[in-house]
Amino acid sequence: MFKKKKVTDPENFTAQENLTEEEKVYTRQRIEDDEELEQEFKFSDLKRVAKYLMPYRSAVLKVLVTIMIANIAALIGPLLTRSAIDVVIPAADIPRLLLYGVLFGITLFIIGLCMRYRIYAITEIGQDTLKDMRSDLFTHLQTLPFSYFDSRPHGKILIRVVNYINTLSDLLSNGVINLVSDLFSLFFTLAIMLMIDVRLTLYSLALLPVLFLLVLWLKNSQRRAYQQLSNKQSTLNAFIHESIAGIRITQSFAREEVNHQIFTSISEENRSHWMKAVKIQFLMWPIVENISILTVTLIYFVGIRQIGVDVSTGTLIAFVAYVNNFWNPIINIGNFYNNLITASAYLERIFETLDEQPLIVDAPEAQPLPAIEGHIEFEDVIFRYEPGKNILDGVSFEMPPGKTVALVGPTGSGKTTIISLLSRFYDINEGSIKIDGYDIRDITMQSLRKQMGVMLQDTFIFSGTIIDNIRYGNLDATEEEVIAAAKTVRAHDFIMNLKDGYYTAVEERGSTLSAGQRQLIAFARTIIANPRILILDEATSSIDTETEELLQEGLQQLLKGRTSFIIAHRLSTIRNSDQIFYIEQGRIVERGSHQELLELRGLYYQLYQSQYNQLLEQNR
Repeated sequence: MFKKKKVTDPENFTAQENLTEEEKVYTRQRIEDDEELEQEFKFSDLKRVAKYLMPYRSAVLKVLVTIMIANIAALIGPLLTRSAIDVVIPAADIPRLLLYGVLFGITLFIIGLCMRYRIYAITEIGQDTLKDMRSDLFTHLQTLPFSYFDSRPHGKILIRVVNYINTLSDLLSNGVINLVSDLFSLFFTLAIMLMIDVRLTLYSLALLPVLFLLVLWLKNSQRRAYQQLSNKQSTLNAFIHESIAGIRITQSFAREEVNHQIFTSISEENRSHWMKAVKIQFLMWPIVENISILTVTLIYFVGIRQIGVDVSTGTLIAFVAYVNNFWNPIINIGNFYNNLITASAYLERIFETLDEQPLIVDAPEAQPLPAIEGHIEFEDVIFRYEPGKNILDGVSFEMPPGKTVALVGPTGSGKTTIISLLSRFYDINEGSIKIDGYDIRDITMQSLRKQMGVMLQDTFIFSGTIIDNIRYGNLDATEEEVIAAAKTVRAHDFIMNLKDGYYTAVEERGSTLSAGQRQLIAFARTIIANPRILILDEATSSIDTETEELLQEGLQQLLKGRTSFIIAHRLSTIRNSDQIFYIEQGRIVERGSHQELLELRGLYYQLYQSQYNQLLEQNR
């Protein structure tokens, strides 16, 4: 999370009218701003990671059994070596020596077979776990309010779902399972070492406190370094994402060189923090390796010089092998700890996103909304973002099913807020909103929105074919139904003029289509969903006058039999509405038909005259 502070400048925020009081405490985060964590990673959070392994516990158990078999086989080798050197070779017992050689080879074969299964199985478990975690993260993101996405660069959200999850691959694929295996191997080896010679074992443990202190010294430095690196990676990803999305503007204003300089600076910061982080991370391995070598050296010195111990050559060689077996798990545990510290910087960001609470949720006993007729009631609705400042102030109206209401008024008057509350993108502070007598707070959001069709000014087209974009509103629609919907909204002709007609592939955000064409496709997408309640927010703003005239007939067909809200600045679009509400400062100050409001000669009349005079000026 990034810093919080009260908003004093409206330009610091995106879509102020559509933000709740809780959301407005977040300032718009710039790309170059580093995100600050409100809650740091705790080792108790490892339980959350472990939960993702629970669905695969049977597979994990098989891997653990396999690893333990391999560990037991590895422990047999030094015992065979000890017996061979101290007993078999001095006795010149060749058959027994050959038997030991065969047994030693069998243990190596078992170890190799087990390790082969372990590598494959652990990789599969790890990737399945990452898939589940990524799925949870993506699903959760879809429940968050619009302001979450408005208040931060999208690249900084994207990197959490892709890069940060991928960073956990080694931790989940090897770390957690190997940790159990290494602990088992560590204690089993230690038990055998104590059985062979207690004093040599104590010498073997002499340098462990030094290792422990060095690990503690490295821990905080490594974690801070990877936190800073994750910030720089996030910034770089966000800048690249925004640069690609805005490439037309970049080239239009010849900003390539300036953007390249910014990219170079951000990329250099990322490289610098990467080098700093890996330098600290790579200190762990040589520290553990050197301490293990010093320990083996100490054992040889003590054993050869017989300092406080009395051991045979075979026992000494076997013991050194066990010392290596003892330190190998410690090295692995050190690497796991290393990976854990590294991964914690990314887990913090992932869990932070998963812990972000949706502002609008279904009530505990919410019921699905049955098929509706479209009777809508607003009863003394009050909505505010800040205490004492109502955006909607006692709005009341009733719409019979099948009627069309147009909302007009100055920017920021509350028009979009009305339809946002009806769609339950935000909850009201006082009053009630009912559909067919059902309070929308008592019904599930999915059942509500499935019976609503919303078309916004900023039309979004997904990458894929045109027919798939239209079917987005109804996945079960046949090709004939798609074509019928396109004909209704006058999109059919231009679609058929494209290279592959309805199967023409369009790029991300429909960049290969004109703004008007995108809106016509969005109209078809809305009509094929067959909603009972229809919301058009500046839906014809990008359509030229000639196309709008052709669309009017189709638009009337679209509105027929549906309860509809239309927000439009072009009054030609709404003059046939059953009712027109003029909204000002969160109140309905005028209402009536087009003709009735003209005869009233109030605010609507002034708006109409203004547009009429502008049209006369343009035609001169």
